[in-house]
Amino acid sequence: MESAIGVLVSQFKAYAGSDGSSETLSREEFHRLVASQLPNFVKDAGDPAVIDQLMGSLDQNSDGELTFLEFWQLIGRLANQHGGFSQ
Repeated sequence: MESAIGVLVSQFKAYAGSDGSSETLSREEFHRLVASQLPNFVKDAGDPAVIDQLMGSLDQNSDGELTFLEFWQLIGRLANQHGGFSQ
């Protein structure tokens, strides 16, 4: 599990840092990350409207960016669905 967490953190920082701060994902960075890294887990990952809606559901403070903790919610949801756990 430690290596999986390391990969998640490094991928977040790599995508987040593409337009400045590696602390948050902008809308564009989030689109690229989901389309590239989660195409089989996020339905219609190539559809900008779907990604915008997903980002809005994660962006708790409505600042238009995702912190790692906000992004982590998505990872938890996807892992929960993938593992067949109940909501």
